[in-house]
Amino acid sequence: MPETTDERRYHHGNLRTALLDAAEQRLRETSPDQVTLRDLAREIGVSHGAPRRHFANRQALLDALAEAGFARLDTALRGAVADAGADFPRRLRAAMTAYVRFATENAALLELMYTSKHRAGAERIVEAATAPFTLMHGLVVEGQELGALPAGDPEQTGLVVFATLQGIASMINGSLVRPELLDGLVETAVEQLLGGARPGQAAGRSAPS
Repeated sequence: MPETTDERRYHHGNLRTALLDAAEQRLRETSPDQVTLRDLAREIGVSHGAPRRHFANRQALLDALAEAGFARLDTALRGAVADAGADFPRRLRAAMTAYVRFATENAALLELMYTSKHRAGAERIVEAATAPFTLMHGLVVEGQELGALPAGDPEQTGLVVFATLQGIASMINGSLVRPELLDGLVETAVEQLLGGARPGQAAGRSAPS
């Protein structure tokens, strides 16, 4: 059967991109279970079999979406850190802010990313997740070496940072906190993290008489 004009338009990688974009939009509106290749094909105007040129099934499409999500997160973090310059507190603040912004602007995608990462056989997603996590881990190690972050196991400190960021994002996504408070919450979190490396300052303050 000859190809339609729309199908020809999606050749050379455009169809794959169009499917991923449509799948992400559907994910925002419904749930992963509601994302199907047939519906996406109908939405972007190609035959129902066309998506299988790029994705063998729905799971393959969702895995590719999760993999692309981690790549986008990595790009956002690295861009924020690069723009912040050499000052460590500014770089840490930039990275933490970029993460929370990504998590609040792409809540459904982020959930899919983490859910997919822990599925058996998701080696490509795990590999994609390595880059942003390595960047954050590197910031923690750097902060400890500079004395800006508390000494100790960098994995533990990294978990505290991650839990803090996820907590802020969850409160915003759950409408418990207004989105416009994001920057202030991250600023407070950064100040507390950096302050934890200077316990002597608090101990040295005079007690009120």
